[in-house]
Amino acid sequence: MSESILEPDLPIIDPHHHLWDLRPLLPAFPEPRHPFLDTIAGAAYYTFDQLHADTHSGHNVIGTVFMECGAFYDAGRADALKPVGEVEFVNGVAAQGASGLYGSYRPCAAIVGHADLTRGAAAGEVLDALQAASPRFVGIRHAGAWDADPDVLGPPFHAPEGLYRDAAFRAGFAELGKRGLTFDAWVLEPQLGDVLDLARAFPAQPIVLDHCGTPLGIASYRGKLDEHFGRWRSSIRALAECPNVAVKLGGLAMAFCGMPEGGPAKGCGSEELAALWQPYIETCIETFGADRAMFESNYPVDRWGASYPVLWNAFKRLASGATADEKRALFAGTAARTYRIEHLLA
Repeated sequence: MSESILEPDLPIIDPHHHLWDLRPLLPAFPEPRHPFLDTIAGAAYYTFDQLHADTHSGHNVIGTVFMECGAFYDAGRADALKPVGEVEFVNGVAAQGASGLYGSYRPCAAIVGHADLTRGAAAGEVLDALQAASPRFVGIRHAGAWDADPDVLGPPFHAPEGLYRDAAFRAGFAELGKRGLTFDAWVLEPQLGDVLDLARAFPAQPIVLDHCGTPLGIASYRGKLDEHFGRWRSSIRALAECPNVAVKLGGLAMAFCGMPEGGPAKGCGSEELAALWQPYIETCIETFGADRAMFESNYPVDRWGASYPVLWNAFKRLASGATADEKRALFAGTAARTYRIEHLLA
C-alpha cells in the first residue's frame, strides 16, 4: 500500500531492527509453518541494501540501532564467543554508513548484541569481547520469550520458562552494570511479571522492554486480546513505576500479536493500524512518558503487518496529539539517550 508520508521532516532514530541472511536455513523450516516463519521467509535476506531502501522510503530516518538476532555468528570461535561475529559484521555495516557515501544517515549507530547470561559471572568475558569488537556496542538482549502453548512461538524460540528469575542468569545480568551496558528484554505478555521482578532486583540497571510487552493474539490466545488487555495494562503500569525501565512502542505488527491477524503484507493502511494499536501505544506513553518511550520498526519482522513507510505513518498518527518536544523524544530523543548516540541529534 502506498501512502503520502506524514511529517516527512520529523527526525527518526529507529531503535530496533535486524540484519540477517536466513536463506541457508529455509529448507529446514518445518511444515506447516508458523506465521513468524512465513514473515521471515519473505525477508530471508535483510542487510544494508534492504535496510537502506526501507529507511529511505520517505521518512527522515537519521540513524538506527541494530538488535541482535543470532545472525552471522563466528563459526571459528568457542560457542560462548560466537555472538561476537554478529557484532563484528554489524560494525562493518555501520562503518559503511559512516563513510558518508549515503549522506548523513547513520545505520547501526548503536549495536545491541547477545551474550548467554546463564553462564553467570563467566558471561563477563563475552561482554568484554563484544565491547572490543565495536565501539558502537552498547548492550545486549537475552530473549526470555516462553509460553506453555508451543504453537504461540513456534520452533525458532527456545527460552526456558522463568529465565529472568534464574539465579545463574542474574549472576550474568549483574555483569552488565559493571560495564555500563543496556539490557533489552523480550518476553510475552503473560511473562511481564518476570521483567518487573528483574527491574526491582537491579534498580540501577537500564532495561528496555521490547514490543510493548508483546500482547498475544495467536494460537490459544487468538481472539483474547480484549480479555487480557486489563492484565497487560496493569503489568505495564507496574513496570512504569521502575525508573530504570523504558519501553519500545512497536512490535504490534508481528504475527504473535494478531494486529492485524492476516499477513504477511496484508496491505493495511496506517489509519487502520493506528486504530488497532491505539490502546497499547497510548497506555505505554501515558504510563512511561515520552522520555522513557520510543517508537521502533522491528523490521523486517513487522513486515507481517505493514510496509516501512506505512508503519511510521501509523506511529505519527498515534503521536498526533503530542507536543513538539514529546515527538522529538518519542521518535528520536529517547532512543538517542538510551543507546548513547545523542551525537546524531547535534
